[in-house]
Amino acid sequence: MPNPTPPVTVVIPARFGSSRFPGKPLALLAGKPLIQHVYERAQAAGVHRVLVATDDVRIQKAVTAFGGTVVMPEGRFRTGTDRVAAVARQTPGDVFVNLQGDEIALHPGLLTDLIRPFLKSGADMGTLKRALTSSKEVTNPGIVKVVTNPDGEALYFSRAPIPCDREKGPGKFVAGLHYVHLGIYIYTRETLLRISTLPTSPLEEAEKLEQLRALEHGIRIRVWETGHQSLRIDTPKDLREAESALKRMTRQRTLVRSAARTTARGAR
Repeated sequence: MPNPTPPVTVVIPARFGSSRFPGKPLALLAGKPLIQHVYERAQAAGVHRVLVATDDVRIQKAVTAFGGTVVMPEGRFRTGTDRVAAVARQTPGDVFVNLQGDEIALHPGLLTDLIRPFLKSGADMGTLKRALTSSKEVTNPGIVKVVTNPDGEALYFSRAPIPCDREKGPGKFVAGLHYVHLGIYIYTRETLLRISTLPTSPLEEAEKLEQLRALEHGIRIRVWETGHQSLRIDTPKDLREAESALKRMTRQRTLVRSAARTTARGAR
C-alpha cells in the first residue's frame, strides 16, 4: 500500500519594516493588502494549511480581517527562513513551504510545480526557476539569478548577471542560459530546522540571499522550472506596475468570458 502524500504547510513570513518599502505587506494593490493577494493565491493551490508569520500587530490585524490565519512566533529572526523554522517548531507537519510575502503567484500551478515534484523526489530542499527573456533582467540586481547542474541542483544564486557568456560579454542575455530564482522554497521539517541552527555564511551576508547559507553548508537544493508567472513587489514602483498588470489580466479574462458566452449562444 503506497504511503499517503504528506500534508504541506505554506508559511508566508511578513515583516512591516523594509529599507526599500516600509509597510509593504499592507500596501494596497487592487483594493487589497499585498499580503492578502499572496495568501489567497497560496490557498488556491489546495495545500493543507496557509499561515502568515509576523511580528507586527498591524499585519496580524489585517490578516485576521480578511479571514486568514496568522501566527506570531517570538524572537528575532535573521531571515524569512528562520521565521518559518520558528513556526515549524510549534506546528505539526513534515513539509513546509516558505512563500515570500511579496511574491504573488498568478496561477495555482506555480506552487504545484514546486510541491508535486518535491514530494516525489526525496530531496531535502527545493525551489523554482523561470527563464529570463532579456539582458535588462539579467543585469538587474533585484532579480536573483540561479545556475544549476544537469541534475537540476543549484550551483549558485546571485544578484550578479550569471552565468556569463564569454563571447557575448557580461550581462548579455542568452536563451536557455539565464534563469530567475523565484521567492519560494520547500523543505522537509528536519532540513528547515537544521538551516535555522547554522551560522550566517559569508556569501549569504554578501549577497543578502538566505539560500546561500544552505549551499555553503552542503545542503543540496533541487530547482524545478515553471512557466507560470508571478509578480514580485520590491519597491513602490513595482506595486504600481503590478496594479497595471492585474488590470490588464482582469480585462483579458472579461474578454475571454464574453467571447465564450457569445460562442455558446451562437451554438444554440
